Order: sequence, then structure tokens, then C-alpha cells
Amino acid sequence: MLFSPQVNVYYYQEADGTCPVREFLLAQPARVQAQAEARVRLLSERGNELRRPQAENLGGGIWELRWRTGKVQYRILYCFHGRGAALLLHGLIKEGRVPDAVIARAQRRRQLFLQNPTHHTKP
Repeated sequence: MLFSPQVNVYYYQEADGTCPVREFLLAQPARVQAQAEARVRLLSERGNELRRPQAENLGGGIWELRWRTGKVQYRILYCFHGRGAALLLHGLIKEGRVPDAVIARAQRRRQLFLQNPTHHTKP
């Protein structure tokens, strides 16, 4: 039997019900939203086998989905939960390195999720 890397992908949800990645994507042009959807689908299909240029490990349990539209670099930060799930934590337009403060925010969201997965997950 072959190992299937497919994972379920969920959005992180704040205590007030907002989803940072969804809000980020809704503020982007339709073309960027479609590209993000394609990257998320790729993450779902390949799971933790997804690597550069589409994904990069930022350390501390945080990964980034990567794509470029023209000169603009888009990123969605995510983490894995076990082998069967990925959680989308934060979206950003990147200039240079991903700021440490953004990675720290993603790590904080990851910790909140781990403390109460049901409360911080939106399909």
C-alpha cells in the first residue's frame, strides 16, 4: 500500500470568529484568490511532502505557501496538526524576509489552536 500524503486543510479562527487568512485573501484581487486556492489545493494533495518552490519551512513548526504574481510575493503561513491536517494561520504580502513578528504571531496562533483545536478551527 502506498502512503498518501493528502491532508485536510482548515483555517485558523480567532476567539471572535474571524479568520485571518480568509480576511487577507478577500482583500486581494480575484486572480490572487484563485492562485491561493490552487496553492492550498496543492498543500492538501501533497501534505508534508510539498517543498520549494511552493512551500518552505520557516522553523518552529511554521511553514509558508509561496507564490508570486508579477513582482508581488504572497505567502500563507501554516502548520501541520498530526499527519492528516494543516492549519492556515496568517496571510501576507512579503517584502524581503518574513518578519519575525509575523512568524511569532503564527506560532502564537498555533499554540492557541493546540490548546483548543475545536474553538480555533474553521473548515
